[in-house]
Amino acid sequence: MKLYTIGFTKKSAEKFFGLLSSSGTRRVVDVRLNNVSQLAGFAKRDDLKYFLRRVCGIDYVHLPDLAPTREMLVDYRKNRIDWDTYERQFLDLMGARRIEDGIPREVIDGGCLLCSEDKPHHCHRRLVAHYLDDHWGGIEVRHLG
Repeated sequence: MKLYTIGFTKKSAEKFFGLLSSSGTRRVVDVRLNNVSQLAGFAKRDDLKYFLRRVCGIDYVHLPDLAPTREMLVDYRKNRIDWDTYERQFLDLMGARRIEDGIPREVIDGGCLLCSEDKPHHCHRRLVAHYLDDHWGGIEVRHLG
């Protein structure tokens, strides 16, 4: 099973859609808590869904169960908790949600997890990908940017 990840921040639309098109991904799996923010630009939910279909021929699905809670996100962004604490809380949340049982494998296979962070190192999309690999096994994770 192949699973890609990408963040849209610090990328032009040309670079973003180019990376997705050349990757072979079949669908973007939006794992953002807030996917309608004006700050998202071309990655705002309805615009993104349109551009993905028209520019890349790629499907779009939003899975908020793969996003952190608002409280966790605010605490991390306001430096109330560090990355290690955020990571532990988010991994615990995915376990409590039992995402490995509730997310269909066919949605993930060939999909690309999308969030806003430029790089995957301190981003929950990386945590989701590795959590699913730990529970399902056999997932080849490739970070597009």
